[in-house]
Amino acid sequence: MTDSRFVDKISGRAVPLRGNDIDTDRIIPARFLKSVSFEGLETHAFEDDRKQLEERGQVHPFSNPSYAGARILVVNGNFGCGSSREHAPQALQRWGIRAVVGESFSEIFFGNSVALGMPCLTVAAADAEALLAAAEGDPQAEVRVSVSAQTVAVNGKTYQASVPAGAREAFTAGTWDATGLLLDDFEQVKKVAASLPYVSGF
Repeated sequence: MTDSRFVDKISGRAVPLRGNDIDTDRIIPARFLKSVSFEGLETHAFEDDRKQLEERGQVHPFSNPSYAGARILVVNGNFGCGSSREHAPQALQRWGIRAVVGESFSEIFFGNSVALGMPCLTVAAADAEALLAAAEGDPQAEVRVSVSAQTVAVNGKTYQASVPAGAREAFTAGTWDATGLLLDDFEQVKKVAASLPYVSGF
C-alpha cells in the first residue's frame, strides 16, 4: 500500500463558497457529463454560476485569481445535493480541492467524495461562518485540516469538526481506495474469480 492512500492532514489556502443547497448541477452542469472520462471537468466547475456573476459584474470564487491553487473548499449547508453524479467531486478534486469543510453535505456527495479520498468535514454553522470570513479576509491564510483529530485550524484558531467513524477510519487506514486494494493483491482476486462458477463457466 502506498503512502498516498493515507489521508489525514491536509493544509493549504481555502476558497470560500457561500450559499446553502448548492447542488451537483451547479457544481458541474449536466451538459458536461457526456465525456467518457472525467478529464477536463475542472475547467467547467461552477461554469453557469461563474457566467451569471460575470454578467452582473461580480466574480465567482472559482474565477477569482486570489483563490487559484486553493486546496480546501469551505461551504455552508447541504452542499452537493441533487442528482447523484460522481462528476461533481471529480470536478472539484481535479480543480485542486483536497478537502471540503462545511455545515452539512448530501449523503451521496459525501460517499462519492470518500471514494476519491477527498474528506468532507462537518462544522457548526458559526464555525463555517468564521472559516468563510477568514478565507474572504485573507486568501493567503493557511488552513490546516486533520481528519484523525477532526479539527480545522486557521489564523491561530482551531475549530472542532466531525467525520463519521467509518469514513474517518477509511481515510486514516488508507482503505478508501477500493480499486487500489484489489490491485494490491490481484493474484488473489484472479484466484477467487476463477473459483466462481458464473465466472469460470464450470
